[in-house]
Amino acid sequence: MNFTLKIWRQKGPDLAGGFETYEARDVSPDMSFLEMLDAVNERLGLEGKTPIAFDSDCREGICGTCSLVINGVPHGGRKGTTVCQLHLRHFSDGQTITIEPWRARAFPIVKDLIVDRSAFDRIIQAGGFISVNTGNAPEANAIPVSKEIADLAMDAAACIGCGACVAVCKNASAMLFVAAKVSHLNYLPQGNAEKDRRVKNVVAQMDKEGFGNCTVTGSCEAVCPKEISLDFIAKMNRDFAVAVVKGELKQRTGGGVG
Repeated sequence: MNFTLKIWRQKGPDLAGGFETYEARDVSPDMSFLEMLDAVNERLGLEGKTPIAFDSDCREGICGTCSLVINGVPHGGRKGTTVCQLHLRHFSDGQTITIEPWRARAFPIVKDLIVDRSAFDRIIQAGGFISVNTGNAPEANAIPVSKEIADLAMDAAACIGCGACVAVCKNASAMLFVAAKVSHLNYLPQGNAEKDRRVKNVVAQMDKEGFGNCTVTGSCEAVCPKEISLDFIAKMNRDFAVAVVKGELKQRTGGGVG
């Protein structure tokens, strides 16, 4: 298969960037998208040219670092698929493919197709934990959790923090990511003690990082490689409203409301 690639090149965060055209020749339809970029970079290296910078790690659809917008769609538009798991057989021979980085103020470009997503790390640091004693693993049945709640928590925990939800959103909102990170802890009894503080802290940090507001277009759910549901946004909004009301009641009663 042969492709014409229009790839965003940018030498640094403070420098102007633009699209450059490359050819991918005689690539196998069974190759992944990143393997194709590897092949292009190998040729560029042999020609003495600067390879294209892009992020990747596990290449198994787990880590979320393969953050590319392909033909205008984060991760290329295959349902439940990350870029590293996207294969060339899903494209047409001779097709022109446009490849860009995530586009969001909170995700500044580092170089070429690499963006700085440390804003997500700071959001998790603001509340993505529970305060429990470490040591030996507790007995699995010490704290009963219903299967329904356990399943919901696991569904939320499936988020890999890739940022596709931000990249596709017209407002560059991080609500789906934040809701998943909040919900997978708030659903479980181990996370209930810090439930109110957690949701208020992560929402405050999200706003501080410069992410936009959610207008519930559903585009985030459509491109999420782990198919995280919009229902988690609704849950986080409820948790946030309850936390705010409880905080106001505490102030009025001098801290007497738990």
